[in-house]
Amino acid sequence: MLIYHNPRCSKSRGALALLEERGITPEVVRYLDTPPTREELAGLLAKLDMRPSELVRRGEDVFRTEYAGRELSEDEWLDALVTHPVLIERPIVVSGDRAVVARPPEKVLELLQD
Repeated sequence: MLIYHNPRCSKSRGALALLEERGITPEVVRYLDTPPTREELAGLLAKLDMRPSELVRRGEDVFRTEYAGRELSEDEWLDALVTHPVLIERPIVVSGDRAVVARPPEKVLELLQD
């Protein structure tokens, strides 16, 4: 299991804590320090079954200053997420070929079913 994590985010900390409470020690990727490549992000989006525009955090300053009100293609949104990883919604938890945006943190529990 892997978590794209921002330790400053309460939802991200909550998802990590839920996993650890269940004895799972995921690989932690601090995605602001080590952003995913375009290819990695495209793979994550496929596992999430989401479009790039759906993964954008619209409350971030960089969104308001550079993207608000603009019409971007999904390819352009993917480029924006790679260029500005702070725009990536968090946390993303991956287990095999499945992934969830753990908002609320309890969504991570979906990956533990089966």
